[in-house]
Amino acid sequence: MAELPGCCRPCATCLLCLYSCRWIGAKEKRKGLRTTKCDCSWFLFLFCVFLFTLVWLYFAIVILNDFHNFNEFIFKQRKLWLDWSLVLLIATAVLITYSATLLVMPSWPECRPCIPLMPCALQSLLIVTALVVAAAFTGLGIKWAEEWRSAHISLQATGPFLHLGVVGGMTLLAWPLASFIYHSRLKVFLLLMYGAVMVALYLSPLMITSPCIMEENQLPPKPALVGHRGAPMLAPENTLMSLHKAVGCDVQVFETDVMVSADGVPFLMHDEKLTRTTNVQDVFPERASLNSTAFNWTDLQQLDAGSWFLERRPFSTVQSLSAGDRKQASKQKIPSLEEVLEVAKHSNISIMFDLRPENHSDYQSFVNATLDTILQSGIPLQQILWLPDGFREQVKQQVPGVQQVYGRKRLQDEKEPLLHVNLPYQDMSSEEIRQYRQDNVSVNLYVVNQPWLFSVLWCAGVSSVTTNACQVLKEMKHPIWLLPSSTYLMIWIVADCVSFLMIMWAFLLVK
Repeated sequence: MAELPGCCRPCATCLLCLYSCRWIGAKEKRKGLRTTKCDCSWFLFLFCVFLFTLVWLYFAIVILNDFHNFNEFIFKQRKLWLDWSLVLLIATAVLITYSATLLVMPSWPECRPCIPLMPCALQSLLIVTALVVAAAFTGLGIKWAEEWRSAHISLQATGPFLHLGVVGGMTLLAWPLASFIYHSRLKVFLLLMYGAVMVALYLSPLMITSPCIMEENQLPPKPALVGHRGAPMLAPENTLMSLHKAVGCDVQVFETDVMVSADGVPFLMHDEKLTRTTNVQDVFPERASLNSTAFNWTDLQQLDAGSWFLERRPFSTVQSLSAGDRKQASKQKIPSLEEVLEVAKHSNISIMFDLRPENHSDYQSFVNATLDTILQSGIPLQQILWLPDGFREQVKQQVPGVQQVYGRKRLQDEKEPLLHVNLPYQDMSSEEIRQYRQDNVSVNLYVVNQPWLFSVLWCAGVSSVTTNACQVLKEMKHPIWLLPSSTYLMIWIVADCVSFLMIMWAFLLVK
């Protein structure tokens, strides 16, 4: 096998051990190992696949914030409940462990034990790994495109640290790379390429923007917490228990969804059908596929709205519930809006809700029944935050004290200024949040579960966030990190200078 001038002896040792499953004998050590262009190509492909899976791991961690929505989507489509985030993490861990193992195995003494697979099998599995990750990214782009914006937001939290990590990694790479370049016929070209990459990395902080790069005295107040269907990690969603748990988490607003029964009673329910959060299939099997609004209030009161929470465990926190909480959860019923307003009135907690389904032929009667219930409850109207767009003008006239919350950004020719907006967290940039804050517009963003995301929005100055994890965000007294711009500038300069000196040392030693 002819020697490839571009591959140094250490590279040859790694390549032949990895892909030809060879052991290094004394004779081979004396003669040196030889590689083909194919060997080097596969090693480069392996390195690229490893980086590819590493990027996917980052994306997987980012989308965990929104994965409960994916679980609900799968249940609606397949009637199968599973915490798919575990599947995602396990699959990602397997892929990255496989590619990482192939990379580090050559560093083992004399490459023993070598991978017990034939070279073609290794190559096939590597190609499958690349295809699986590519399919994952493709599916993300087609079915869950908003997560690309989530990844962009995440860079505001991780950008400064990723910069330091990448610079450190590329600096360590200088030692083997210097040897490779020295033995290559394309010394000048490869050196210029590596230099260009490092210069780009050194200057990349100029492109990094994060609201958390600020002085301590500039930090806005902590955002208020809005309980998404209550405290769904601690109790069955949209139940009185969930409302009480949310109050215990210092939540200022209880966010929920209201529907109206066939006999005109407003009640709490998110899904159009009752199958996910009740035992309707056991009590009314022949009517289980009907919409929630097709049932009268008497029928709805016969349903168990809590046991599903203990059986399906929509969140990992269910496992840590006390015996008392489990018993209480199993006894939950579908609450009426009247019951919820009574608790909200005495707990001094506001309530924000959607009225579903908005495309129903009797939607106006739903609005009237809901308004009647609000007025009869005696709750202070300023504690009601009205989300539905349908018949909004009628609502303003009948109950002018209700706070109007809009699910859109303000328009340039807005006749009446918006005072409250409620949007997905991906839909507002840090600059827009700051501008709305300066204009005294209350901004609520949903759904925010992870501390890193809450920290970014806190630094940006958002008014409140809707969350499933009120018990986690309640305990946060400060953003995860806050860095004065002068300190960040000093870290940036020192890191880049140290990296440059180490790279120069590596190339001088090889020379």
